[in-house]
Amino acid sequence: MNKIGFNTLVWSAEVSDKLFPILDKLKAIGYDGVESLIGSPDEKAYQRFGDHAAALGLETTTVFVLGKDENPVSPSAEVRAKSLDRIKWAIDRAHAMRAKIIAGPFHSAHSVFSRESPRENEYGWSAEILHAAGDHAAGAGITLTLEAVNRFECYLCNTMAQLTKLVKLAAHPHVKAMYDTHHANIEEKKIREAIVDISPVLAHVHISENDRGTPGDGHVHWDETFAMLKEIQYKGWLTIEAFSRNDPNFANAIGVWREYSAPWDIAIKGLAFIKQHL
Repeated sequence: MNKIGFNTLVWSAEVSDKLFPILDKLKAIGYDGVESLIGSPDEKAYQRFGDHAAALGLETTTVFVLGKDENPVSPSAEVRAKSLDRIKWAIDRAHAMRAKIIAGPFHSAHSVFSRESPRENEYGWSAEILHAAGDHAAGAGITLTLEAVNRFECYLCNTMAQLTKLVKLAAHPHVKAMYDTHHANIEEKKIREAIVDISPVLAHVHISENDRGTPGDGHVHWDETFAMLKEIQYKGWLTIEAFSRNDPNFANAIGVWREYSAPWDIAIKGLAFIKQHL
């Protein structure tokens, strides 16, 4: 049976005690888990966050990105080494939070472009880093679930076909893939084929509307998406990821320039929407 989660990025990109009342309410509404971004410098905050979630009976998952100075596909071996160190740092923070999943496009640096199509040596560099990171993740009982994101945020992996290729190159049982309905809505020609492509390595799913607002209010092909997830017998997380301008620095970094839906409207209606489809 699928578990349903909600990502706190709609309120804040920071892991802190200020999120505790939000976790309380998410549990009261009926969520199984909470997802948050790894990036905050206060390392002790991750354990406090995980402890509070566990006390409520909420499980945790996480998301993570890399910057230009820690790029797994950089021509510089020194920069690639920094990317591995940073991924290991994220794994340690996720472990402190009791999380079993780290999702995100950390196969390459977010919003860093080469001005060329992805090259085979870049897939090789990324796979090498991810395989080594998989060893560290295995020790923490964590699965790395890589994300293909749209062409405006990444060039290495935009589609499920590209992502499947990379995960197979990484060749590690703790390196898997995720499917995000927002990015797929932009990049995939056929939802059925995309989900079939990724199904052998699929370990996480983000439920995200085309405008990043309340799931069901936009034009993502939801009936086909849920039907395909059922067909491939996907049993993992269905986690809502939506954005707002509540955290201006984060919003500016990802190009969120307006409010899409009120956060609690997303949480309440989104949960009902997923349950209806399940």
